[in-house]
Amino acid sequence: MKKALYLITILALLLPFTFTLSRRLVSAGELQIIAISPPPRSLAAATTAPISLTFNQPVNPATINSHTFWAFGKWSGTAAGSYNFTNGNQTVSLIPNRPFSAGEQVMVIVSHHVQAQDGSPMRQAGYSFQFWTAAAATDLQFEIIDTIEVRTLPNQSTRAYGGVATDFNGDGWLDLSIINEDSADVRVFLNKADGSGLFDPFLQPPTPVNWQASPNEPSDFNRDGHADIAIANISTNSITVLLGNGDGTFTSQEITVGTAPRGIAVLDVDGDGDIDIVNTNSGGSGNMSVLLNNGHGVFGPPTFFEGGANREWGLAAADMNEDGILDLVIGTYATPSYILIQTGNGDGTFTLSHTQSAGGPVWMLNASDVNGDGHEDVAVANSGSNTGSILLGNGDGTAAAPTSFPTDVYTIATDLGDIDGDGDLDWVTSSFSGDWQLFLNDGSGHFTLHHAFTSPENASCAILFDFDNDGDLDLALIDETADKVILVRNNNLPGPGEAIYMPYMRR
Repeated sequence: MKKALYLITILALLLPFTFTLSRRLVSAGELQIIAISPPPRSLAAATTAPISLTFNQPVNPATINSHTFWAFGKWSGTAAGSYNFTNGNQTVSLIPNRPFSAGEQVMVIVSHHVQAQDGSPMRQAGYSFQFWTAAAATDLQFEIIDTIEVRTLPNQSTRAYGGVATDFNGDGWLDLSIINEDSADVRVFLNKADGSGLFDPFLQPPTPVNWQASPNEPSDFNRDGHADIAIANISTNSITVLLGNGDGTFTSQEITVGTAPRGIAVLDVDGDGDIDIVNTNSGGSGNMSVLLNNGHGVFGPPTFFEGGANREWGLAAADMNEDGILDLVIGTYATPSYILIQTGNGDGTFTLSHTQSAGGPVWMLNASDVNGDGHEDVAVANSGSNTGSILLGNGDGTAAAPTSFPTDVYTIATDLGDIDGDGDLDWVTSSFSGDWQLFLNDGSGHFTLHHAFTSPENASCAILFDFDNDGDLDLALIDETADKVILVRNNNLPGPGEAIYMPYMRR
């Protein structure tokens, strides 16, 4: 964390567990956020914690609302709630009306439409950051509780190749939606909401998308409080935006982008308080697309820009230079392969700030703090080299050279979450022609293989989420050719004489 300006140091001492900000020079009179709780990039915030922003001067309460200061939990959805003003209206707190989900990543968005009491504006870029909620400690005893069949007919492939575990019907229990390449649809399994961790059969009819649909991210694009999904359709060069109706069904918009979109990220690129979409286009030499949201979940045509190398593929959003504007982390699927960091300018554009070796051809990547130093790091699935890589971020828009870990054959997915509940992020890789592997973090960003979960045929991805609402992270393991989802409950050690049946797991 950077040294705070002298004038805000005293305030920081009065606000324990609050992150103070001092990186950016401030225009005269500009409304600036000077302290945040929970801190950006923190790893174990309480699920019930309010989100508090302290400004350098009193804020105009009339400019604070659900469109100018809001938060979205990747699994729990939009954090609806009330606002509290303290400290002479310099501190504003969003108090969610229900807890976040355990072990999830939360994105906070502050619009440039927020104003000071005297009318002074926020910077045009607004402000955005992410943090993680705490997951309960476990003894890493796993239990297969169900295997979900994604197909309608046993011999009719859907090719389950992606999933989202967001609360789509707003009942406080996380639902499961599977994105399918061959059947070109999304199949939503609503949580039984009884603590069993089980799901109802998927809703009929499935929601259509387009061919070879796979990469996906949830958000609330039209700001109606219901979770939505953005999905890349690789074979039809398009992005489908599914707007949730609040019951597990959707209405859709499809936008043509570049050739073979592979990676997708959701973030406020222009500071206006709504969530936009950026995607990689892997075809040819590759490039990037930006889709701007009009505030109602309707997206205009893409603006294209170069990512910085050939065949841009994997993509994540993270504040790599810690200026309160989310940046893009791009991975390339080429020889040689790179991690590219494009820092956000806050006006819908990005600037290439750093190029680093990826450690192998990048299929997918995530960005979060894996070594607990407060900076965003990068976890990479390197498909062709059968490895995963960790690149430690420096907090200035750059990252160190990769440290590679051997994985199973043809690794195509990487997922982070605090599986053992010790306050750091663990790592699950998924390998086509192989299995799911769980690597435990020692807190410094060094990972050790702990378990391998055997796939029925070919592992495509893993979702780490609390499906039974008991406070720890469970796993949904998706096999893309068997079209099955294996539900793995994360349990404490069994009592004397008890046994756990794990047909798909090996040590």
